[in-house]
Amino acid sequence: MTSTFRTLTVPLDGKTFPGGLPSFLVRDDVLCWTRREAGLAGFGEISRFTATGPDRFLEADIWWRHLVLEADVTDAVELPGTGPVAFGSFAFSKTSRHESRLIVPEIVVGVRDNQVWLTQLTFDDGPLTEETAVAALDRWLSSSSAAGEATTAADPAGDGTLDEVPGPARGAVVRPLPLAAGATLHTGSLSEEAWMDAVAAGVAEIRTGALEKLVLARDVVATIPSGVHAADVLRELAARYRECWTYGVDGLVGATPEMLIQVEGRTAQARVLAGTLDRRDAHGEDGAPMDYATRVLAGSEKQRHEHEIAIQSLTKQLAPFSEAMNAHDEPFILELPNVWHLASDVKAELTEVEGHVPTCLALINALHPTAAVCGTPTLVAGELIRKLEHLDRGPYAGPVGWLDAAGNGEWGIALRGAVIESADTVRLYAGCGIVDGSLPEAELAETWAKFRPMLESLGINS
Repeated sequence: MTSTFRTLTVPLDGKTFPGGLPSFLVRDDVLCWTRREAGLAGFGEISRFTATGPDRFLEADIWWRHLVLEADVTDAVELPGTGPVAFGSFAFSKTSRHESRLIVPEIVVGVRDNQVWLTQLTFDDGPLTEETAVAALDRWLSSSSAAGEATTAADPAGDGTLDEVPGPARGAVVRPLPLAAGATLHTGSLSEEAWMDAVAAGVAEIRTGALEKLVLARDVVATIPSGVHAADVLRELAARYRECWTYGVDGLVGATPEMLIQVEGRTAQARVLAGTLDRRDAHGEDGAPMDYATRVLAGSEKQRHEHEIAIQSLTKQLAPFSEAMNAHDEPFILELPNVWHLASDVKAELTEVEGHVPTCLALINALHPTAAVCGTPTLVAGELIRKLEHLDRGPYAGPVGWLDAAGNGEWGIALRGAVIESADTVRLYAGCGIVDGSLPEAELAETWAKFRPMLESLGINS
């Protein structure tokens, strides 16, 4: 055996994969990041890093850079996402008990710009060839995922230690919906009434001038006797929400419309969302649905104010790392199957900091949490979240994505997602931006619109 980290990346020329990257989402323990037909899928695990606390991003960055520094890399493709790759998920809060993690898979399949490649990663000293890589992929795709399901749901580390997650909430059944296979849906950490009280308390704090914006989240718990299957959920999300980034890391699954940071060489990009309108609100309205969205969403002073706060938060934090930056003068309306959002894309050319271009994890350390998922000022909003939510968000609203040895990566904010807590239990999360003028009943309705992607992917019609 050798401790040298070795990787081999080869093109999968001449092979067709109908459906692109989502066609590889066949195991419940798959690691994935996909949008439309492109992305990365990982199988197996050869190394893992975990951390908690305020330095979790920097500690992960140091661990990853040390791991790849002396790696033996053979890369015949040389695109972002080839060579050494790790998938990651980080806790939203520096005070969370949830372990942030980077996972190095054994096999990665990548799809980008009609190119498909395969990477094998190993610490073993055996042969590393195209044949061994293809054989390893075939082994993962053909083997039963039963063991993977158990690992994903109950033992993410695969070492017999369980994540410290709260057990399923057993509050009142909420929203009597058509449920899949006898499923039940329960309140989470707060009842609907208690959560609306929290929103009202947040608005009252905003009116004192203590802060401009606050983001409050809530959870619900679905129990599905027939079992929660991550692969089924991911394929449903990838098919329904093609404009979002579908992610799967260690039992955390979802499809986020918000890109925290994408790094490719010296170019960084982000997509900022703030301002939401349920598409069901357009039913019965005169005119085209997008005309309604433009009038009600883009024409709302409250929604535009919330969006402007989010943009300013990101650009202010990104500025020290940038030599040039541009953003949309006006937000555009992002149309998703469940909601419309006010959205803005930001692009920056990175500058050297202390002699090198910052990695994506270094940028995340500076950017997270943005006003889009926390509020502003950040410290005041964070303290109020802990006071009002009565919830450890865990990985919800934290960064999720991947990175490679060059510091490239794509990291979304883990929204429209859920954590699979056991073989038949999944905890769903949704949050809303609260500003002066927010109405508790309207914010509650917005959370149900944001739960919809996960509910539908679980077979629960809302």
